[in-house]
Amino acid sequence: MTMFKTLAVTTAIALSPVLAPVLAHAETLVFAWSPNPQTPQVDVAIAQGYFTDAGLDVEIVSFPTGREGFEALIGGQVDVAFMAEFPAATGALTGQNFRIVGDLARYTGSRVIGNTAAGPLTSPADLAGRRIGTTIGTNVHYFLDGLLKDAGVEAEIVSAAPPDLVPAVTRGDVDAIVPFPTFYGAAAKTLGDNYVELRGGDYQVHYILAATPGMTGERLETLKSFMGALARADAEVAADPAMAMQAVAASMNGTMPVPAIETMWQDVDIGLKLDDGLADLIAAEADWILAQGVIRGEPLSAESIAAYMAPEALNSAATVGN
Repeated sequence: MTMFKTLAVTTAIALSPVLAPVLAHAETLVFAWSPNPQTPQVDVAIAQGYFTDAGLDVEIVSFPTGREGFEALIGGQVDVAFMAEFPAATGALTGQNFRIVGDLARYTGSRVIGNTAAGPLTSPADLAGRRIGTTIGTNVHYFLDGLLKDAGVEAEIVSAAPPDLVPAVTRGDVDAIVPFPTFYGAAAKTLGDNYVELRGGDYQVHYILAATPGMTGERLETLKSFMGALARADAEVAADPAMAMQAVAASMNGTMPVPAIETMWQDVDIGLKLDDGLADLIAAEADWILAQGVIRGEPLSAESIAAYMAPEALNSAATVGN
């Protein structure tokens, strides 16, 4: 039985519901992806059989985090991996061999979550001197650090694993947390009347697709078919969001009902593309990583970042039928 994996892809223009050129024989593509509410194009492509229509046998391999999926990609275990953009900055700084082939969606709802027992949380200034839990060296840490710097305040940042953050703020071990978005619902439910949140900053999480150099080289036609199927699904999501939400809810096996998905999508810019905004963000994150001393190296130049961008398959998907 065909299995399907996760991915991140993007198109800068509205696409007609057309397929990329179908390959003569089904090609296997191993895709690192796990069901999530931010990438409905994958759910729709699976549900509607668009990968099969494109001549692909897409094998889905799930990983707990995008970073682990990215590591599998670097190790040659998967062909395409879905992840947030932050691991790409780390990978580029360490000279890893991969390519970015698309940007499926951008999330604008990053937030600090607090316990009212620690005091009000109406502006970033309220974070001054507080103990804030987050997962050090990740994009949520990057978001928090930028928020504090923009506000001109200092706080004590406490490192914790993602599953430990909600219990920590509930017990009062920390005053606030900056978790990954998948933990927002659990925080609201656990804290109840003590839940308070603060949004701010201009950081957007980009949900991207990374591929092996082989996929953008000798297997480019396979990648074009894959991106074509996603482009077809992208157009369906734009035309019928209600259908797409149903597909996401089914993929997540009821862990996130349609009303919750609809609420989250108020903070999600869904659409396939690959533009300079992503490259600029990766450059900024790379500078931040170097400043943290997590990795030693030289800042990434515009040219070095451009070398990691491989838009050909996405461009091909966008022009099919034109």
